[in-house]
Amino acid sequence: MSGFLDLPPLLHARGGVRLPGSKSISNRVLLLAALAEGDTSIRDLLHSDDVARMLEALEALGVRWERTGEQDYVVHGTGGAPFPVREAELFLGNAGTAFRPLTAVLALMGGEYRLRGVPRMHERPIGDLVESLRQLGARIEYLENDGYPPLAIHSPVPTSVETVRIRGDVSSQFLSALLMALPLLGRPITVEVVGELISRPYVALTLALMARFGVELAERDGRFHYDGRARYRSPGEVYVEGDASSASYFLAAGALGGGPVRVEGVGRASLQGDVRFAEALEALGARISMGENWIEACVPANGRLRAFDLDLNHIPDAAMTLAVVALFCEGPSRLRRIGSWRVKETDRIAAMATELRKLGASVEEGPDFLVITPPERLRPAAIATYDDHRMAMCFSLAAFGDIYVRILDPECVNKTFPQYWQAYRSVVRPVPVVAIDGPTASGKGTVAARLAERLGWHYLDSGALYRLVALAALRRGVPVEEVAMLARLARELEVRFAGDRIFLADEDVTEAIRTEEVSAAASRIAVHGAVREALLERQRAFRRRPGLVAEGRDMGSVVFPDAELKVFLTASVEVRAERRFKQLIDKGMSANIERLREELEARDLRDRERAIAPLQQCPDALRLDTSLMGVEEAVEVIFDWVRTRGLA
Repeated sequence: MSGFLDLPPLLHARGGVRLPGSKSISNRVLLLAALAEGDTSIRDLLHSDDVARMLEALEALGVRWERTGEQDYVVHGTGGAPFPVREAELFLGNAGTAFRPLTAVLALMGGEYRLRGVPRMHERPIGDLVESLRQLGARIEYLENDGYPPLAIHSPVPTSVETVRIRGDVSSQFLSALLMALPLLGRPITVEVVGELISRPYVALTLALMARFGVELAERDGRFHYDGRARYRSPGEVYVEGDASSASYFLAAGALGGGPVRVEGVGRASLQGDVRFAEALEALGARISMGENWIEACVPANGRLRAFDLDLNHIPDAAMTLAVVALFCEGPSRLRRIGSWRVKETDRIAAMATELRKLGASVEEGPDFLVITPPERLRPAAIATYDDHRMAMCFSLAAFGDIYVRILDPECVNKTFPQYWQAYRSVVRPVPVVAIDGPTASGKGTVAARLAERLGWHYLDSGALYRLVALAALRRGVPVEEVAMLARLARELEVRFAGDRIFLADEDVTEAIRTEEVSAAASRIAVHGAVREALLERQRAFRRRPGLVAEGRDMGSVVFPDAELKVFLTASVEVRAERRFKQLIDKGMSANIERLREELEARDLRDRERAIAPLQQCPDALRLDTSLMGVEEAVEVIFDWVRTRGLA
């Protein structure tokens, strides 16, 4: 996978999202339905890469299933008999919820199988599960590195062992996989968990789903007992509830962006432990409401989230969302007992620490904890996602920090939530932008500055940025042909706009950048693609709450292509020449109106024909001819457009 997605700064969040089906429930139900006696209708199954791998595997094993609706399936169970295909090679991607339980089932069922995945799956430990299965007679061979996939599974040898032991402190998926496979033994067996059992709610979810299919296990003091009699039987119909881990991103958006944001598909009646993420948000001060099948979140009454110190062992996936929320809390926050992050789709503790630091946070990383201290102001960053869907979705929330966030490999969300970006855009509203372009001397600078003042928004004179680079280059003796040095200057400019004044560091350079020498150098510098690229991030940094009026070439096409309002401000060449003539006379400078007209015509032609950022009206821009109107009239027209679109 490759590519990136640029997320603009966000103004607020409100609305509702219908959650996709739970990955954990979807893959468990598919496997239980395959093992059960009878046919099972599964409603609202998640469409994702992980579930696709499980469906492919069941098909390869001879289990029949049909898709009967958009998210509805029927699985024809095998009644506990061995799967029809007794020899197969299965590719399971990076789907732990498919790889671990299939390993257990196939190891006890009998047959010859090879299980492989993507390189990251081959780095995720499975030794504890394999060792517990071997106690039951399973014959499993490591094909590359001991303790890790890929695996070769051979038919088991019978044993009479009565108790099997398994570690509980690495991944709860190991215990869940073992428990789901127990009925294949056809005799009483006890599973004893050695050490602490992490992520207990996921084990509770497994037990609840097994009970739906007719197998109830007795649990006492870390021991799970199967009586040897119960067999999986289809309940007829199963509904997959919404994914509680996915709910965390939208609930956090409500807490960070005002809200209310409501998620539908999980609530008080949910089987999933990650619904308790709402409790964690409430501990930070967020306002939470909950029904049987929905949860809603709003910003705290005082607008500020408290720093936290929380044991998050029970919600390991949703806890990742809290790591990004910590960027917006008042002071350092500690996430404790998150050691299972180390063996997920990536080493999530290391990955989270690395990416949070890019945003400016101070992060202390431990074997099973993170301490996150937010910066005074977040920095724009390109976030690596490590082929991990939750990294992409968590860090989308950083855009509430008044910064652009670039998400690398955004399609990794397909693992569990292929429609995430559409759902995200449906509840968030970016900081609004009005982009104004037009030919030289059309008055766009004056109109844009007055409009920004009228709205109370920030103002960007992009042309001034090129003039500032030119001024800095002239002062340092940098030739206009030295593209690399010019690009470095562009990235390092200390620029500030204050009303109609422009500052370079602490120096007012409003007049200095308007000289003939600087203007000529700016025109030559602006054709360098590397300089324009270097200034892109600088220009985007002006997009901050409550909004931005940005004036200049390619504002609506390249810098802010998502601008809510684009205006192409123009006037006849005769009117523009008259305006320029008056400006020069008012400054005590001599001028010839006919010569000014000729110069403007020549400049228009050059601007239209230039290879980089040619002058042209964006297809979605509104054209405003100001030949017969003054500045205030033009401002009033655009202000009305802003209000009509609900931007102010």
